[in-house]
Amino acid sequence: MKRYNRRPWRKKEKKENEKNDKKEEKIEIPVSKDIDVNLEKMKEILVDCDDIIYREINGGEDLEHRFAIVYTDGLTDKELISDYALESLMHQSRMKPTTDNFKHNLYELAKKGNVAVTEVSEVKSLEKAIDFVLIGETILLVDGFKKIMILSSRGWPMRGLSEPQTETVIRGPRDGFVETSKINTSLIRRRIRDPKLKLKYMQIGKRSKTDVAVMYIEDIVNDSILKEVKTRLKKIKIDAILESSYIEQLIEDNWLSPFPQLESTERPDAVAAALYEGRVALVIDNTPFTLLAPATFSIFMQSSEDYYDRWPIVSIIRLIRYLSLPLALLLPSLYIAITSYHPGMLPTALALYVASTRMGVPFPAFIEAFIMELTLEILREAGTRLSGPIGTTIGIVGGLVIGQAAVEAGIVSPLMVIIVAVTTIASFALPSNSFAAGFRLARFFFMLLAAVLGLYGIMLGLVLLGTHLVSLKSFGIPYFAPYSSAVDMASDLKDSFIRVPVNFMRKRPVYMKLKDKNRMKASKEIYNEKDEDNDRK
Repeated sequence: MKRYNRRPWRKKEKKENEKNDKKEEKIEIPVSKDIDVNLEKMKEILVDCDDIIYREINGGEDLEHRFAIVYTDGLTDKELISDYALESLMHQSRMKPTTDNFKHNLYELAKKGNVAVTEVSEVKSLEKAIDFVLIGETILLVDGFKKIMILSSRGWPMRGLSEPQTETVIRGPRDGFVETSKINTSLIRRRIRDPKLKLKYMQIGKRSKTDVAVMYIEDIVNDSILKEVKTRLKKIKIDAILESSYIEQLIEDNWLSPFPQLESTERPDAVAAALYEGRVALVIDNTPFTLLAPATFSIFMQSSEDYYDRWPIVSIIRLIRYLSLPLALLLPSLYIAITSYHPGMLPTALALYVASTRMGVPFPAFIEAFIMELTLEILREAGTRLSGPIGTTIGIVGGLVIGQAAVEAGIVSPLMVIIVAVTTIASFALPSNSFAAGFRLARFFFMLLAAVLGLYGIMLGLVLLGTHLVSLKSFGIPYFAPYSSAVDMASDLKDSFIRVPVNFMRKRPVYMKLKDKNRMKASKEIYNEKDEDNDRK
């Protein structure tokens, strides 16, 4: 019996993808000895690119030495090229030849020191040379040579270092990442002066060719996690990477989940701390946000400032965050469930007060809560789009004014305004904005369940949410680690709900299965070493 193909488009789609992949394979154009041929081919490829500058120069006594430079206007440091590259080349080419083959040695002379730039390399393909031009480098073509020299000359206007607006701290470093990956990697290297800190560049994006730096500490990182990160990056087939979120969504384990599975940060100290814990950092060009993998639930409940304050204060703050999470998630749905289905659970005096506040409100509790939550989300979005002080004012004052007006108009009850305000403030207590956004979305789901099934709906929602979070993984690491693992969990819990003193945090996260598990010696070992040194003296 002949089997019927239920999905014929899949086979057709696969063939089309294979054809497109073959078309995308570039046939490299070799460099010709004739400089005119090379320039002509480059101009054909870069047709209608008016920002590409070609400068042809003749030198020597009889102007027999021909060479040319090509660069992109706006991406290249013109002063560097004119003062250090062109000047030295023209000076060398106009010197009286001392040998018959001086003309043929111009390229080698330039390569070995006559061009005063920091980095010099060679390519034998016009395609690769053009790629270098488009990222801000200058290429040097010399007549008679089948190679092109790449001169390091990147230089474009950039934003200065400043404190990240989304991750402000009271105590801690004030510098933050910028949109240039080279500067960002240098900020990390400044904090980890260890030759074991490795940096490997990859280019992702068929057209954007975005530089992505994979950073890790070689003798700490889990090799299986590192290998998985590199494998997923290599599998990305896309035209352009405009921001780190593109990569985040393409390499995360479950792209349907509203919860992030990679951490993003603008703080160099946060990246350095993550690398010391054996995680992998992805520094993407053109964005100040660096990705960290893997990421777990407990990581999103922590702030970099947690490690700069005293441990009792940090422990209390973390407990407040864990208390704020259920408030931000469940408070409106609990109000809906109790007022609509279970008023008998309240004390008599409180039940009478709630009933009196709802007198005259024309909407059921669900519609009332939905209107207020939606209004606050609109205010939050409006405040984000406006400039700093104005946006903050719109968010706070706008919420107060609209809430007061809604109560006076009898559209919502005063208790609902208080509940929505507490819910909003509790959501701001979560350190990660992307993490909090997932729970803000889940809040509407819980409100709907509470409106349909009451407290039973909330319990059903908690079971579904808990099942989803427990099933999540980030590059093979359970999302609820270390809470979901019984192996050496006591060691990892020292830096979870609370934070113990630094001298007790001697081990790196056990659930990561790292090569080097210890971050510091025990206090007794340190004191014993001091005693031995004193005895020797």
